[in-house]
Amino acid sequence: MDATVVAIAAGDGDDGRRRPLLASDDEILPCPAPPPPPGTGAEPEQKPRRVASLDVFRGLTVAMMILVDDAGGAWPGINHSPWFGVTVADFVMPAFLFIIGVSAALVFKKTPNKTAATKKAAIRAIKLFILGVILQGGYIHGRHILTYGIDLDHIRWLGVLQRIAIGYFLAAISEIWLVNNISVDSAISFVKKYFMEWIMAIMISALYVGLLFGLYVSNWEFKVQTGNSILKFPTPSNEVQMKMIQCGVRGSLGPPCNAVGFVDRVLLGENHLYKNPVYKRTKECSVNSPDYGPLPPDAPDWCLAPFDPEGLLSTLMAGVTCFIGLHFGHILVHCKDQSPRMLLWLLTSTVLTVSGFLLQLLGMPFSKPLYTVSYMLLTGGVSGFLLLLLYYAVDVINIKKPFILFQWMGMNALIVYVLAACELFPAVVQGFYWRSPENNLVDGTEYLLQTIFHSKRWGTLAFVLLEIIFWCLAACFLHMKGIYLKL
Repeated sequence: MDATVVAIAAGDGDDGRRRPLLASDDEILPCPAPPPPPGTGAEPEQKPRRVASLDVFRGLTVAMMILVDDAGGAWPGINHSPWFGVTVADFVMPAFLFIIGVSAALVFKKTPNKTAATKKAAIRAIKLFILGVILQGGYIHGRHILTYGIDLDHIRWLGVLQRIAIGYFLAAISEIWLVNNISVDSAISFVKKYFMEWIMAIMISALYVGLLFGLYVSNWEFKVQTGNSILKFPTPSNEVQMKMIQCGVRGSLGPPCNAVGFVDRVLLGENHLYKNPVYKRTKECSVNSPDYGPLPPDAPDWCLAPFDPEGLLSTLMAGVTCFIGLHFGHILVHCKDQSPRMLLWLLTSTVLTVSGFLLQLLGMPFSKPLYTVSYMLLTGGVSGFLLLLLYYAVDVINIKKPFILFQWMGMNALIVYVLAACELFPAVVQGFYWRSPENNLVDGTEYLLQTIFHSKRWGTLAFVLLEIIFWCLAACFLHMKGIYLKL
């Protein structure tokens, strides 16, 4: 480790303009300036240099989210795993949390006023949480449903942005209050400086494991709305049936009787959970598994039950992914030379990935809905490998042109996520149609590509790739105009 630490101009790019992240400010490291003329006695200036690979990482993550969300229905292989196991889609959410942790390590490198920094972090987290409730709480119904509004008795309180807000706040508070104020000039001093954060991450993981395997899940019942199956949310005119789920167990990791769902049902209430959980794509619940489909004749009752993939207990565990990102950010800050920096990233990523597979072999499966410890370790390690590759390509050997689209998107990740991944922009465009709601620009373009490719699957994939390119270019336009959405 080097005693010389980087100077952080939080939130300002190398051109002096604000560049917001999804949940934190920008990342800037010093770049040595040319030496002053001999005999002048002047000290060389430190010119800030932006770590472009972090923008690329962020933009690539947003692009992958658009891909798996919009093309996953046509290509189940890239959609989320129905319950156990991992697919490409299951690495996206942890990548968001990972890069937020990296950014927090840079932004909160120097916090002379801890109270002010805490207030800033809390306000940003609250804004993100509220935005998430508005976008994912049910008020906006998304594509193909030209209505809006939500019964407050059925609003969904948790979601992707809410999870990001909680993870960001945990990482920020830890970085502000748990870091020892000592200089780093060796590996030992590095450990002394940040060991309290590692203890916090271990305590969170232990609490999660204790609740996951220790909570007794009793029998429970839920309401099933019948009648108009087209409606996304229940109405008073629908008939209500009660279904009973037999549990009475501890340590179950299956869909009906796990502690993650139990905590959400007790603390949030059944009405406020996600109504279309991913386990509806399991073999027990879908004849088209791993895709959604009609219920099999012998489908269990829990196939109709709500479950929140961004629930309270799983979100607590997801926050540990931000702590992994903090560690990578600390290495970025304190390792001045690129070779030892990349070596430490490689070692950390390898240990995390191997540990994840070992836990899986020991009986803790990979599960995104539960956010198991094995899943957290695996996805954290893969995120580290991805950052290492992008950093080497973009910032070390300076291959930037192939990644420029993702870099633009990463500089405006929040606005792209809100408009594209949350389907706000497509829903608005679909509101303008010709004679019939199906005759709109969005559906018409997708149908045209499906006709050209003579395939619904390939046409949908082409449409989604075109959508990603559109948002990359839109982000480029915003970047050229100096427009950055910031919370």
